[in-house]
Amino acid sequence: MIAERPLAPSGAAPAAGARVTPASVIAVATVLGLGLRLYQLARPGFLLGAPQYDDGVDFGGAIRLLQGFVPYRDFVFVQPPGITLLLAPVALLAKATSSDTGLAVARVLTACAGAASVPLTGLLVKHRGALATAAACAIVALHPDSIFSASTVFLEPWLVLFCLLGAVLLFDSDALALSGRRLVWGGVAFGVAGVVKAWAALPALVVLALLCRGLDWRRPARYAGGVAAGFLVPAGAFIALAPHAFVRDIVSAQLSRSDVVRTSLTTRLRSLLGPTHLALSSVAVVVACVVVLAFVVACLALARRRPPALELFALASAALILVAFLWPVDYFGHYAGLFAPFLALSVVLPASRALAAVAVPTRAVPALGALLCLAIAGAAVHELVDETHLGTAPRPARAEHLIAAGACVLSDNPSFTIAANRFVSSAPGCSPLLDGIGTDYALGGGHTALNGAGRFPAVQAAWLAAFARARYVWLACAGPRNGLCDQSTNRRIPWTTPILDYFVSHFRPLAGAPYPLFVRAR
Repeated sequence: MIAERPLAPSGAAPAAGARVTPASVIAVATVLGLGLRLYQLARPGFLLGAPQYDDGVDFGGAIRLLQGFVPYRDFVFVQPPGITLLLAPVALLAKATSSDTGLAVARVLTACAGAASVPLTGLLVKHRGALATAAACAIVALHPDSIFSASTVFLEPWLVLFCLLGAVLLFDSDALALSGRRLVWGGVAFGVAGVVKAWAALPALVVLALLCRGLDWRRPARYAGGVAAGFLVPAGAFIALAPHAFVRDIVSAQLSRSDVVRTSLTTRLRSLLGPTHLALSSVAVVVACVVVLAFVVACLALARRRPPALELFALASAALILVAFLWPVDYFGHYAGLFAPFLALSVVLPASRALAAVAVPTRAVPALGALLCLAIAGAAVHELVDETHLGTAPRPARAEHLIAAGACVLSDNPSFTIAANRFVSSAPGCSPLLDGIGTDYALGGGHTALNGAGRFPAVQAAWLAAFARARYVWLACAGPRNGLCDQSTNRRIPWTTPILDYFVSHFRPLAGAPYPLFVRAR
């Protein structure tokens, strides 16, 4: 029996010549995580097509900024400006080449940012040994919706990158770092994460609470100063140029969001826990959640000591993020990209301390490692098979021949025009409207086109102004008054009577277009 060591690695063999090290485990897991994410992009249409709506908005904001349009002041943008700034160099590349090339590069960079969560999680756990490191890295590398969040330009991979970077800077093994410099730079990383997405405030507040437990007020002050600097330096100019619109778009529009149908609890929990592709019943999903929770509680009890700061950070952050994802009316699969690393830390850290506390026999360590390797290999094969069967993402064909270069094109899906190299217009007065859903949220009190956004004068005025300047209108479905439009499409444009009358009287279907493309008739 090995002696109890409170913070000992869970299953780290005491033999000095052990070959498997946390560093080697992190390297292998990182390659696995990156390979799966890049393979996903290699599926037909995922690199150069238009598989999602959000990537057009996120990358389109950077293109608009280089055109001279400022988010919040000139067009609605319901996220902080972090992704716009991060992708500005890629937008510059797109200006020199083509927008579809820029979008492809942005997608590859996002996949790499998503894969970076694997080594960063490993760095937080490596002091617990190779077995714990392998388990934590595997959860992040193989979590299905964490992988999905890196399938195109979503915000979660970049958000997680800066949150975990902040955690690595702030924690020295299990304890918060004593260095004032590390506290400042860790705070800066969390502040930058907040410029990417407001959810960064949840783990950032947990760190602040942990720092406030001590008697030295300088530690939380340094950290808070770093957070403030990390947020205000990149976001300050946008706030100064349009303070009211900044708050309206990022805060008010998000807090007041509503929808026709609430995303089910089963869908959310399946996505967050990981078995996204399994046909589990509601009861099975709830049971799985109870089992995971019971396992964590049992591990905490077996560990016999109060959790150290790193565990408290992981557990409290995971709890807050879980509540934040269960509360709103909407939930989307890529949200789980933020939850995955905190899920991994919340399960693995207590488990590793529990194994050390119960003094697992040394001879059992190789068996545990072998079982974990088999589980990781099985999950990796399952994920690879799922990605192999991904559907083909559409790529707008013939658009460059159908739409004149530099023409003003209004689309309810900016990914279409970016992938077709028809996003940038040289026509005077062309509306910079980018995010149809976000515009409805911000100007319509959190409503979509399906539940009343069109009754707000500001929403109707924005869409009428956009239609008035457009030469082409490119829709994601067959157009208004057509039963083929699905809910996710209909919720973008509020087809009020004035908007519909203007569209019908001023536009006609473009002959020969393989998708719903309309050209100005008068």
